[in-house]
Amino acid sequence: MRVLVIGGGGREHALCWKLRQSPLLEELYCAPGNPGIAEIADLVPRSVDEVLEIADFAASVRIDLAVVGPELPLALGIADELEMRGVPVFGPRQAAAEIEGSKVFAKEFMARHGIPTAAFEIAHDEASARAAARRFGFPVVLKADGLAAGKGVILPTDEAELEAALSLFFGERRFGSAANRIVVEEWLAGEEVSFIALADGENVLPLAPSKDYKRLRDGDLGPNTGGMGAHSPAGIMGPESASWVLERVMRPVVTALARENRAFRGFLYAGLMLTPAGLRVLEFNARLGDPEGQVLMLRLEDDLLELLAAGATGRFPASRLRFRKEAAACLVLASPGYPEQPLTGEPLGDLAAARADEGVEIFHAGTARDAEGRLVSAGGRVLDVCATGAGLSEALRRAYAAAAKVEWPAKVLRRDIGRRILAATASGDEG
Repeated sequence: MRVLVIGGGGREHALCWKLRQSPLLEELYCAPGNPGIAEIADLVPRSVDEVLEIADFAASVRIDLAVVGPELPLALGIADELEMRGVPVFGPRQAAAEIEGSKVFAKEFMARHGIPTAAFEIAHDEASARAAARRFGFPVVLKADGLAAGKGVILPTDEAELEAALSLFFGERRFGSAANRIVVEEWLAGEEVSFIALADGENVLPLAPSKDYKRLRDGDLGPNTGGMGAHSPAGIMGPESASWVLERVMRPVVTALARENRAFRGFLYAGLMLTPAGLRVLEFNARLGDPEGQVLMLRLEDDLLELLAAGATGRFPASRLRFRKEAAACLVLASPGYPEQPLTGEPLGDLAAARADEGVEIFHAGTARDAEGRLVSAGGRVLDVCATGAGLSEALRRAYAAAAKVEWPAKVLRRDIGRRILAATASGDEG
């Protein structure tokens, strides 16, 4: 099969790495890709927002399956364009992708269909947002309606922080049209967990639960990011809870979307909060998580290409997926200044020593080659250092040891990924 992966980050590198293992694969392309992906796939020099050009390319080389990584091309309708040209695609059409593309739509959809979520109000201007926030009390959650690269959520803890946040949304217009409306919702205490599944428009195959770490600094401090680390198992979700999410959230959502003429084929991601009152949905994403996808690809035993091709064109061949018993962990190495103003163009040195460690894989997230051919940083999140191990403790130990060998003195990373989970579970090997 000829396969095209759309995207150029660590998630797409992990997808290409996993797809490359399939005996069904004949040719692998990635648009736009990155230097790491270039080692295992042919790169197509198109940015992810060039949806018409990418769709035309896919049709011209007779792609048998397109797999969409990031949210932006999905929101721009790339799945619709590919299907119009006869190219099967694993990724939802524009109407279905609105479950991520609009936080307002997602919250109203959840309310409409009885999906458990935090109480919320919709604000159209600064005054209504301020009033809603004061009704909920502090801390409170403010979310830009549209796509904001994982950075459109602010959690003010007092009046001063609220005013600063409102200034970003409505004064400085930091998020542009994505914040024409914002969601104001109650703050929920608890542990976050990511639950991602494959959907074929009707059926749902759950991936293993995982946990990501969105805040920049240790102790869950600092601004929200696209994600600074992840691990699977999540360590805080057992089989009963996972079954509840599948039956109470994921399957009802896919069924409801189909009834609203928004049939969902692709990765469906539920960001959950485990609260004292039970599980609540924080958000839905219409794609594989990043960096959760990296650890899930390391653990998945099934042929990913066979699964995604079946999901794109019909129904899944299996009723459940198989995962390695080993744990997997991912550390994101970020640029100084991330997420506001990342410093790019810094040499990354030779990654060979880090990659040589047992159980270690390094996925490129934001890298490029400079004029001299050197590998340099080219984004906020730059490298994903991932590792497997008999348990979470070993996987994390291997990942941190490998990260220390990356020759990039200015790298920014969290030093506490998995620490709280390991302390709570003692062994670190629970679901």
